[in-house]
Amino acid sequence: MMKKTNQVRKAIFPAAGLGTRFLPATKAQPKEMLPIVDKPIIQYAVEEAIRSGIENVIIVTGRGKYAIEDHFDVSFELEQTLRERGKLEDLRKIRAISDMVQVSYVRQKEARGLGHAISMAKPFINEEPFGVILADDIIESEVPGLQQLINIYDRYHACVLGVQRVPREEVCRYGVLKVEPVPDKRFGGKLFRVLDMVEKPKADKAPSDLVILGRYVLTPEIFDMISLTSPGSGGEIQLTDALRSLLRSQPIFGYMCEGRCHDAGDKLGYLKTTVELALGNPEIGDDFRNYLKSLAL
Repeated sequence: MMKKTNQVRKAIFPAAGLGTRFLPATKAQPKEMLPIVDKPIIQYAVEEAIRSGIENVIIVTGRGKYAIEDHFDVSFELEQTLRERGKLEDLRKIRAISDMVQVSYVRQKEARGLGHAISMAKPFINEEPFGVILADDIIESEVPGLQQLINIYDRYHACVLGVQRVPREEVCRYGVLKVEPVPDKRFGGKLFRVLDMVEKPKADKAPSDLVILGRYVLTPEIFDMISLTSPGSGGEIQLTDALRSLLRSQPIFGYMCEGRCHDAGDKLGYLKTTVELALGNPEIGDDFRNYLKSLAL
């Protein structure tokens, strides 16, 4: 039996969704494999996890998601071709992907919500705290987004949710929080104690404009709460509902992550993210900026 630990060493990546917002592009390829500049969406998230000290990545996949597994696996034929053609820098980049971290996969046979997807990874967690990263949200920051939440967990040993403020008219797309500030000067007024939460409320019913970002550090007790959570709209088991139940027995914190968050979860957000990350790319950023300036907009 493995020794129980309070260190956050594992992270779950839910990637079993159908990607309907991107149809027809996602009819035959996973949304998580759509490229942003020169990397698929999910690679940005995995790289953040590694920079946050994560040692084991668990990706929850579904039907038609084999491209994700292939991406993080070794490609002998491609590597041999690059070697023979002397493209050693490309070879280094490709090899680094398959060497970056230990990846495990579990299949969610039907898309039944975020809570259900996370529950599929329970056998890999071993009663440890763990991270959850939703790859749609890409965070540019000096300290990785997940690491920021881990720093809170290391202090309070409780669940921590990444949060952000959004315009009131957009709260209906998120889990929304009722909070009170935590007077801990080390976290610069960005830390909150969660009092309540509701999934996708109407603007006039929302308790605040503070919403859950796609970053979590969770304690293993969440699995019991998920198992007791009834399906909601569309037959989905919502993580927000399970967290609300967990609030009865342990504290939950929200932290407003530092850095810039890009939401690549729909077509417009994806295009904005691509433009902004391309402008910051050292290889093409200057040329791309000059191109944009040349457009008659």
